[in-house]
Amino acid sequence: MSYPNTYYAETTTGKDDFQALAENLEVDTCIIGGGYAGLSTALGLVERGHKSVALIDAEGIGFGCSGRNGGFAFGGYSLHEHGLIKSVGKEKARELYHYTTEGIELIRQRIKKYKIDCEAVWDGVLMCNWFKDESILKKHQRFMADSFGVEQDYIEPEQLREIVKSDQYNGALVEKNAFHFHPLKYALGLASEASKQGAQLFSNTPATRIEADGPTKLVHTPNGTIKARQIVICCGGYLNGLYKPLARASLPIATYVMVTEPLGEQRDEAFTCQHAIYDTRFAFDYYRPLLDGRIMWGGRVSVGLNQPENLDQILLGDLLKVYPQLEGIKVDFAWQGWMSWSAHRMPQIGQERPGVWFGQAYGGHGVAATNITGDMIAAAIAEGDDRYRNLGDRFRLTSTFGPLGKIGAEATYRYYMLRDRMKE
Repeated sequence: MSYPNTYYAETTTGKDDFQALAENLEVDTCIIGGGYAGLSTALGLVERGHKSVALIDAEGIGFGCSGRNGGFAFGGYSLHEHGLIKSVGKEKARELYHYTTEGIELIRQRIKKYKIDCEAVWDGVLMCNWFKDESILKKHQRFMADSFGVEQDYIEPEQLREIVKSDQYNGALVEKNAFHFHPLKYALGLASEASKQGAQLFSNTPATRIEADGPTKLVHTPNGTIKARQIVICCGGYLNGLYKPLARASLPIATYVMVTEPLGEQRDEAFTCQHAIYDTRFAFDYYRPLLDGRIMWGGRVSVGLNQPENLDQILLGDLLKVYPQLEGIKVDFAWQGWMSWSAHRMPQIGQERPGVWFGQAYGGHGVAATNITGDMIAAAIAEGDDRYRNLGDRFRLTSTFGPLGKIGAEATYRYYMLRDRMKE
């Protein structure tokens, strides 16, 4: 199994040792996609006694964004909380938001229960105020408490600068139940546990065609066909047109990450806290300290899926805008991943037709949401639980209009970037 050249792949030993499917197979449930959504579905099924499960991935466990992301486990969706309330009302928005906090807790429980060594740091996540207006954070603090019951601690600007040494920020909020971790090690930990409990996992096994009509579904692969009563499609930005109803409803969007060289004590010149950090812009930077003295830094998105040649220097430039005192440091790793995006900026979960399940379009806010929605799909298949419909019935497979959708997504991103600059 060949992973892209990322820091996470470089620092993971043992990686994915699952074999390719080499024969025909018959199971109750076939899951397509070895990211968090597919893995959480597989593990959720076998935990509930539903053991006849096969999971396949075209590359390997965590090959896509689940093994390349920033490693932030925190609440919320790509659709901002104000937009969520506008869309579904305050009461329903509160319920849906708490699915993501439930997702955080599910990840935490699985890390501890299954002893997944994924470098989890439990200190929380800081949202630092990019703008001069100090009232922004206090308004948000009250809004989150009143609307969602989420309590966040406020850090005054002077107090913040003792631990986050940047003149760019004006105070911060601490999301206390959030944390950060090594995303690829976590994905492989889920896979290992699902396999131990009876699921069959196959790497290097792309689904080439799906026959979804009738009570028995067929998933064709290069070296074997899987018969299943239920199939679950969790391919995210790597769907590649496999199943047209899902492909029409989501767009792959590129997002970017880099990791510096080990900085040792020099990192303390920038920040001394162990929190993961992001800021209050729409197009925010996000970053965190790594256990070996490096900084992981992420940001920017693009509908163009080709990786920029100078990606390392682009992201390093973003870092130096915040921490000019780190001028001269080097970048050891830079990469991109493809997230999936929906027109309504909310996850899509449900049944496209009887026996054809899906979870996709997490829009860059997928760590908590993929884990909990995967578990919801598992509960629906194994137990008939219909809680998934609270999300799925409201946020449907809305068309993204293909190339026009890409233009719209790019225009939306640039509009919000312009609005951020105007606020500055």
